[in-house]
Amino acid sequence: MPFQKLKPRVEEILNNENLSVDKRLTEVCELLESNIPYYDWVGFYFKNGDKEELKLRSFAGEPTDHEIIPFGKGICGQVAVSNKNFVVPDVKAQNNYIACSIHVKAEIVIPLFKNGENIGQIDIDSHTEDPFSHEDEIFLQWVNEKVSEIL
Repeated sequence: MPFQKLKPRVEEILNNENLSVDKRLTEVCELLESNIPYYDWVGFYFKNGDKEELKLRSFAGEPTDHEIIPFGKGICGQVAVSNKNFVVPDVKAQNNYIACSIHVKAEIVIPLFKNGENIGQIDIDSHTEDPFSHEDEIFLQWVNEKVSEIL
């Protein structure tokens, strides 16, 4: 499903105040994972209180052992420090990659800002090599902007 068609559905989920924030985040993950063929795992990580680590809050896809990620470790940990998008076309080429599944071939991580502060990120794993485009980045930045409005 094209990104433009997903946008109203993302907004509908996020604006549903009858659901908890965590439930809305999970539904956004499920929407993306089930409608974009190369999004095989979608999750939101957030800064874990005052600790220099990320904590998994909501996701869709296979369960992961990586519920806590120290800042600087792996792609997610690097984004927590750099405050920049990180697109990995081939995870085997990354020496700081934390393997979540043998099937993962590519990853994209987009930081989530609230009042100018990096408070979390959306993380997407793909079983397809090099699937992510600039359009994915723009769409996921938009998703994170919408998510920040309900936090």
